[in-house]
This record gives sequence, C-alpha cells and structure tokens, in this order.
Amino acid sequence: MSARLATGALVNALVRRAGSAGGFATVLAKGDATAGAVLIVAQDRGENPRLLERGIGPTGDVELIAVGPDGDAQAIADYWSRRRRNDPDLWVVELDIAQAERFAAETMLGD
Repeated sequence: MSARLATGALVNALVRRAGSAGGFATVLAKGDATAGAVLIVAQDRGENPRLLERGIGPTGDVELIAVGPDGDAQAIADYWSRRRRNDPDLWVVELDIAQAERFAAETMLGD
C-alpha cells in the first residue's frame, strides 16, 4: 500500500503545473487539506466545461470519472455548490488547459 499525497499538496501541484504548462488553474473552493475529495471543472480556453472527480472506476482502479452536468457553466456551478453544501471538505478546482482530462490524470493519478 502506498501513501497518498495530502489533498492540499495535490491541488497545489495541479495549479502550479498548469501554470508552468501555459494553462490556468484556480481553486474555487478549499476543502480539507488532508483528505478532501477534488472536483475539477475542466475546460479548454473557456469552452466545453465538464466535471471530473477522482474515484474508483469500474475496474477497481483510481481514475478520473465524469460527474454531473457538462457544457453549461451555470448548471456546473449549481452542481458543485450543492456538493459543497453537503461536503464542506470538497475541493473545487477550475482547470483551463488543452486536454484537461489527460493533464489532470497525469497530475492527480500518477504514482
């Protein structure tokens, strides 16, 4: 069993790495620094917003899973706001970079 990186450090790495790669990432809501879940609002140049969350996939492996609505910025904001009301430990990160899903997976799932 491998130790898991604290969520705050993982989010910080995602934000810094996005900036270094010419993209943009910002924390929309801070959650528990040690073990909070992370919800990513992924988009490319402000277009095609969609939600991703680290979770257990159908094969039992940790992966990024599409959740909630996609394509409608207001519906996405409403979704994560509701989630935060029920889970104040949830982090919400906006990630705007080419191939956001791949980029987030490389950063958040790499061992």
